[in-house]
Amino acid sequence: MLTVAVLISGTGSNLRALLEAAAEPGFPARIVVVGADRQADGFAHAEAFGVPTVLVPFREFETREEWGDELRRQIDVWTPDLVVLSGLMRLLPAELVDAWAPALINTHPAYLPEFPGAHGVRDALGAGIAETGASVIVVDSGVDSGPILAQERVPVLPGDTEHTLHERIKPVERRLLIETVRAIATGEIDLAAYRTDAGAAAAASDPLIP
Repeated sequence: MLTVAVLISGTGSNLRALLEAAAEPGFPARIVVVGADRQADGFAHAEAFGVPTVLVPFREFETREEWGDELRRQIDVWTPDLVVLSGLMRLLPAELVDAWAPALINTHPAYLPEFPGAHGVRDALGAGIAETGASVIVVDSGVDSGPILAQERVPVLPGDTEHTLHERIKPVERRLLIETVRAIATGEIDLAAYRTDAGAAAAASDPLIP
């Protein structure tokens, strides 16, 4: 059984979908803890499913690195096999990425490497393209630049706004996330194949590396 930690910042809609999937009989993963960098509404989903929560407020630390050190300490207590960034609106320090990767994944509302960054949906609309998409990636030290684990195209329709387009991307994003977690749990996706030199150096002592 794959154990999963999920990190959020907001409402946790992807988290809710993953919790519901994990509650289904036969799903090969379970969520052991949900963490956040602020008091997030998504904690309510975790509580509804009886999953412990961890709050590590970013603003209480002088540096990103200090915040990352505390976040790692709080999450490592649960020794998860995988960490999922699910709407965490905070860049992780490079040292934390190196420690957790490649067992660290994220979703993005675009067909990477197209339109990385915080405004992927808006940028796709602004480019006037006919299709965008959703992606699930291994997190690396760049901005949405890690290896792609799964992705799917989503059409841009006439009259689409940022809101309407994003609302059509979200269900695809959730499904891809659930499918990816399932594939990691069953071994269909071997995250060890995505291990960087930095990740390999951390693997011997880090419980997050399978």
